[in-house]
Amino acid sequence: MIKLLYVEDEPNLAKIVCDTLSARQIEVKYINQGHLAWSAFQSFKPDICVLDVMLPHVDGYTIAKQIRAKDASVPIIFLTAKSLTEDVIDGFNAGGNDYLRKPFSMEELMVRIKNLLNLTNKSVSIDSNQEGINIGKYLFYSGRQELVLNGKAKRLSHRETELLSMLAEKKNDSVIRKQILDKIWGNDSQFNSRNLDVYITKLRDYLKEDEKIQIITLKGVGYRLVD
Repeated sequence: MIKLLYVEDEPNLAKIVCDTLSARQIEVKYINQGHLAWSAFQSFKPDICVLDVMLPHVDGYTIAKQIRAKDASVPIIFLTAKSLTEDVIDGFNAGGNDYLRKPFSMEELMVRIKNLLNLTNKSVSIDSNQEGINIGKYLFYSGRQELVLNGKAKRLSHRETELLSMLAEKKNDSVIRKQILDKIWGNDSQFNSRNLDVYITKLRDYLKEDEKIQIITLKGVGYRLVD
C-alpha cells in the first residue's frame, strides 16, 4: 500500500482528502501542525508528501527543505491558496515536485499523485475498487463520489457523498439531524440546518427514478433512508 504524509490545518478539507485517499487504498498519515511534520516523516517513511504551504508554527516550504535534506527522491506536492508566480517558484526551490492551487478537485489531486508515483517507479491505482452500496436500483460508490443507475453515473459533490454515506450506512434506521450537521458542516447552526434541507432535497431528486426509495423526514429527530 502506498503511504502518504498529508500536512494540512483546514479540518474540513483534510477530512475530505483523507477519506478520498483512504478509499483509493492509500495509507494516510495526517498532521495538522507544521512543527510535527518532520518527526512524522521520519517515523512514517512515506512514499509521497502532500503539504499545505500556510501552516501553524512551521510552513510547508520549511518542511520540504527538511525532507529534502534527508531524502532527495520522495515526491512533494504543495497545496496553497497563493497564486503568485513567486510563490510557485518558492515551492519548487524548496524541493517541491508539483503545486496545486486551492480550491482543487480530488480527481486532479489523485492524478497528480499517480503521475509523481509513476515517475518514482511506485504503482498506484487511483480508481476505487470498493464495492458499491446497493440503494434500491442504484449503486453508490462513495470513494468515486458516484451514484450509478443502469450504467449511467451521476457525479456527487463531497457533501452530497458524505450525507448519502451517513444515510446509507444506517439504511432503514434513523440518522440524527444534529449528528449530520456536526459531522458534515462542523456545527448545527440555523444556516447549516437550511443547507442540510437543500442537500436532502437534492438527494431525493437524484434517487427519484426508483419510487421505492424514500428519504423520510423524522420531525424533530432526523432522517431515514429506506428502499
